[in-house]
Amino acid sequence: MQVVHAVPEDARAVAEIHVDAWRSAYSRILPADYLASLSVEKREAMWKNIVESGQTELLVAKDGGAILGWVSFGACRDKDAPSSQAELWAIYVAPNSWFKGVGRQLWLRARELLSQQGYSTCSLWVFAENEPAIRFYKAIGFVADTLPPQELECGGRQLQEVRCVCRIDA
Repeated sequence: MQVVHAVPEDARAVAEIHVDAWRSAYSRILPADYLASLSVEKREAMWKNIVESGQTELLVAKDGGAILGWVSFGACRDKDAPSSQAELWAIYVAPNSWFKGVGRQLWLRARELLSQQGYSTCSLWVFAENEPAIRFYKAIGFVADTLPPQELECGGRQLQEVRCVCRIDA
């Protein structure tokens, strides 16, 4: 498996993983009709634009020609964040590749690049109800922040997201 920067041609596979992972990971968190309404085509256009514009760094994990997962990261978008804090914007692995080390390899490469860019910490936001993801983040070094959860609406449901942080220069 190789972890490399995405190119515009990867947008379709990134979008497919994005939608499939949401439908699998959030099936107990978000309404089924909302998950069914997710559009691979819309996400493909979004990711192609992101790759072409460089809004965030996007890495893909490839095995042969197949993309198994991806990670998006960059400067932290939180208002209280110091310039030394990065953010893991999103990380998703194809459901048939869960628990095979793909997510860990994506994070290790992202962490390496963030460290090279001078960041000392990294944060992320995760649905408070997404216990499997929270366990994964904990396993790769993230801990819950003291910041109160933030409220958001998604798919007609009121949800909470919690922020987790990790040192990347340790």
